[in-house]
Amino acid sequence: MDILKTATDWAKAEVFSSSFFILFGMLFLCGSIGFWQLGKTELAKAFQYPLLVTGALLLIIGIGLVYSNSSRLSSFPTQYEENASAFYASEMERVQSTSDGFKNVFRVIPMIIIVAGFLILFVDKPLWRAIGISTIAMMMIIMLIDTNSEARIVDYGQKLKQLESSINK
Repeated sequence: MDILKTATDWAKAEVFSSSFFILFGMLFLCGSIGFWQLGKTELAKAFQYPLLVTGALLLIIGIGLVYSNSSRLSSFPTQYEENASAFYASEMERVQSTSDGFKNVFRVIPMIIIVAGFLILFVDKPLWRAIGISTIAMMMIIMLIDTNSEARIVDYGQKLKQLESSINK
């Protein structure tokens, strides 16, 4: 039963963490509306669409993660009751695959930030600069949230390993 509680606590923390994607997506959309309504300079007007796209992407990521983790959370008790050993094995596999995915994320995102930084430096068009700045902001938010998620998944995996003996009883 401790494994079920650990899995449930992890999934609830993931739902909470994923909701920050939604929050930041809404903030980016509000920023887009703000630049649309109040933007007077060419650069300010250029931020309308990049912030709109960035906000929409963050909303899609957030809603998708909240939905998938919420549905996973509701299926935990049933899966655990049906076969605790299979539930444990699937959760350990999830920990491993998610940890491997984070390794790729933390290699790719810095490269995207570097490319966007070069875009800001070397392209003298307001729209491209706005795209570069919006991209960097979005990638920083993703890295911030995913860094916490990575630490949480590592901790979850360690707790599951400690509780492995309770499955075999």
